[in-house]
Amino acid sequence: MSQGLKEQIIERVKGDLQQVEAALKNGLKPNVELVTAIASHLLFAGGKRLRPLLMIHSARVCGYSGGFEIEFSTIFEYLHAATLLHDDVVDAADVRRGEKAAHTKWPAPQVVLTGDFLLAQALTIAAKTREPDIIDVIAGITKEMSQGEIDQMEKRGDLGLTQDAYLKLIERKTAVLIQGACKSGAILARAGREEREALSRYGFHLGMAFQMADDLLDYLATAEQLGKNPGADMREGKLTLPLIHSLANAPEKDKAWMESAVREAEFDPDRFEKLKQMLVKYKGIEYTQSRAKEHVQKAKACLDRVPENESRRLLFLIADYALERKV
Repeated sequence: MSQGLKEQIIERVKGDLQQVEAALKNGLKPNVELVTAIASHLLFAGGKRLRPLLMIHSARVCGYSGGFEIEFSTIFEYLHAATLLHDDVVDAADVRRGEKAAHTKWPAPQVVLTGDFLLAQALTIAAKTREPDIIDVIAGITKEMSQGEIDQMEKRGDLGLTQDAYLKLIERKTAVLIQGACKSGAILARAGREEREALSRYGFHLGMAFQMADDLLDYLATAEQLGKNPGADMREGKLTLPLIHSLANAPEKDKAWMESAVREAEFDPDRFEKLKQMLVKYKGIEYTQSRAKEHVQKAKACLDRVPENESRRLLFLIADYALERKV
């Protein structure tokens, strides 16, 4: 191909992206100016707008032509931004999307309350759809994601975290929002039960693949590529699939070394490099790539149950991009 997947996707959706940006700015009109400054710092610092695009094209693949898909798609970007603001405060993160994390520029309580505003704005727009099923999806997302964050906090530093527990955690932290965007698009289009279920399952598998890819990038990408410091999971005591699988397959001596590296209070770049070598040696990287690929294949198979059109082809490309992306 003359273009990479990212470039192909952007070329196909550039008109949608321009409209989404305009809608996000138009929807961000709080009464307090400071809220605009804090929210804009994150919202317009980059971001792929994946979740809005998924809702837009899940609606269009089912034949929607009502004209409200752009406005309603901002629900999922506001929700996503709200969780990032909250997460960065909880994790004491320094950098997000290549910029200083909001709580390093403004007091943490103001940042948390701005996240609450964005959540409320998402719910306000969801109510505008006049679709009880979409409102139900958004309510479920907020419930699951908040529980996922609490669960992750409780499991921080837990070296006995199982693969099953990890999978449930990333479902709540990441997959439910992507799944909800896809399902809401189908609901907006008044799609039948089979198409709704197909797009919901597509979103679930895509979300799982994206999170696994993120977990890999935390070990494989540079700070410049990530827009934040690599090794964040290790610094924050978060066990992800590459490490979980490697710990389960390493001999006792190397397992003990990896566990001690994760427990260290101070981040050591040399130790991090050695840990990465261990993840390759004990196939944690390879295994995670394999599991992500399985989810992408399942996501694409779900699209067999929706009409063949330009939006379906785009959803296929997005699924492939989940595996190939560098950031």
